[in-house]
Amino acid sequence: MSRKHHYKALVTWTGNRGEGTTGYTSYDRNYTVQIDGKPDLKGSADTAFRGDASKYNPEDLFLISLSSCHMLWYLHLCADAGIVVSDYKDNPAGTMTEDPNGGHFTSVVLHPEVIITDASRIDEANELHREAHKQCFIANSCNFPVTHEANCSAVKP
Repeated sequence: MSRKHHYKALVTWTGNRGEGTTGYTSYDRNYTVQIDGKPDLKGSADTAFRGDASKYNPEDLFLISLSSCHMLWYLHLCADAGIVVSDYKDNPAGTMTEDPNGGHFTSVVLHPEVIITDASRIDEANELHREAHKQCFIANSCNFPVTHEANCSAVKP
C-alpha cells in the first residue's frame, strides 16, 4: 500500500532593492519561507553566490533535511527496539561541486553522536543507523552517497 503526502510552502523573494533584477549585482538574494502554522524562515543564497551569511541558504537547509530525517528515523527505531536515547547531536558535512553545467552535491556524511542509557546495547544502537538510513525519505531521494559515521556511548552511572 502506498500513501502520498503533500507539502506546501510560500517562498517570497525579498531582495528587490527597487531596481529588480536589472543587473546581477542590483538585487539581494534574500527570501522568506512561510508555511501555515509555523514561524517564518529567513533565507538567502550562499555567500559564494552573493548571499547573506546570517541567513539559511538552500544548501544549509538541504543538509539539515538529511540530518534531521535520519535522526527522526533513528529515534523511532530505537524507541521500537527499547533502546533509550538520552542525547543525540549530529554535525553533518556535505560537498557540493560546481561545474560548467551548474552544481550538485556529491556527498554528505552524517556524524551522529548518540548517548544511550544501556552500555550493553551500544552495538545494536550503532546498527540501527543502517536501518534509519534505509528508511530516510530525504536520503532515498538523493542521487549521490549519503553515509554516516556514528559514535554511540552510554550514560555513565
